[in-house]
Amino acid sequence: MDPIPIRNYAQRIETELTQNILPFWPIQVVDQERGGFYGSLTNDLAIDRTVPRGALLSARILWTYSAAHLQYKNPAYLEMAHRAYVDLEENFRDREHGGYFWSISAEGAPLKTRKQVYGQAFAIYALTEYHRTSGLRKPLEQAIELYQLLEKHALEPKFGGYLEAFSREWNPIEDVRLSEIDLNEPKSQNTHLHVMEAYTNLLRVWPDPGLKRNQAALIDVMLTRILCAKTHHLQLFFANDWTPRSNAVSYGHDIEASWLLIQAATVLGDPALLQRLNPIALDIANTTLAQGIDTDGAVFNAGDDTGVTDTAKEWWPQAEAVVGFLDAYQLFHDERFLRAALHCWDFIETRLIDRTDGEWFRGVDRAGNVLPEQLKVSFWKCPYHNGRACMEAARRLRAIATANVPHPVS
Repeated sequence: MDPIPIRNYAQRIETELTQNILPFWPIQVVDQERGGFYGSLTNDLAIDRTVPRGALLSARILWTYSAAHLQYKNPAYLEMAHRAYVDLEENFRDREHGGYFWSISAEGAPLKTRKQVYGQAFAIYALTEYHRTSGLRKPLEQAIELYQLLEKHALEPKFGGYLEAFSREWNPIEDVRLSEIDLNEPKSQNTHLHVMEAYTNLLRVWPDPGLKRNQAALIDVMLTRILCAKTHHLQLFFANDWTPRSNAVSYGHDIEASWLLIQAATVLGDPALLQRLNPIALDIANTTLAQGIDTDGAVFNAGDDTGVTDTAKEWWPQAEAVVGFLDAYQLFHDERFLRAALHCWDFIETRLIDRTDGEWFRGVDRAGNVLPEQLKVSFWKCPYHNGRACMEAARRLRAIATANVPHPVS
């Protein structure tokens, strides 16, 4: 493709990041009275000061603004990252048993004190990024301590992989679900994907031999237990012995995993693993393109072995598809993937970016109507997916435009 329109896409994407996404959160979501952030904001910017807050939102804000400062060196981004770090440490950190509470009340009291492994993974991811951009040693030490807690309590010794959740004291609990829509099973794709993502970031600054071994084992679990070699989809829920408990498909997680797996093996520094992964990543990208993409370029929410089951289009699968398809293009030089990434960005610009009140809508239906009663800021709606996608996409598109197609380590 002509490098001029590719550079144009890179500029549009970076402008969206620096003029819409990143300015939105300090202006609209910072709670100046109580500290931290508001836990709920509607599309028309109405604040609900009564809702509980999750560590997940603070961790994702911490990662996003740390990564943005690392890339752009804007002091305002570091200031926002520091606010998120203070919020995470002062309001969510369990100083008695280690790790981070899942949620606190609007007033700041511990609410759900369970140790959700998914949430601990995002804390590792964010603390590591904050260390990378600030140079402070303490966040790295906290990330390492949390990694060691997961290896001590969450690693399942008989069949491998990581268990979902524990009590505040790191004891087993009956209900381990990440959310109300998830199955109550001891192992999930989602948790393993994000533990791997967190360990990748930690390896960048702490190349510990034990961490390397654990990351290699985790990648193997992703490839041999979670990924279905026949369908090229990630299975979602499992019994302790890895018996699948669902035939549901998450197209967004599939394409996200394709590039996070490549990134994990790249940072691990294992050429043989990368050689093993390349055809797998290609199969995942091809399958997502064939089965999970609508004619408008957007990613469907969900499917199963019969086909698409949810035609809505939330913000995060679109963000991950842009990066995942760009990654596939950089690896395999197939222009179908580049066109898919750019087509998906066109959909984002047309349907998801809120030109009036800022940021992105959480999602739209197949006709392009904004999903009713979905919040712009919530326990789950955050700047991590779209912020990261813009940083990754702008950098990758500029590399593509200058014919520097070899795969970058990001």
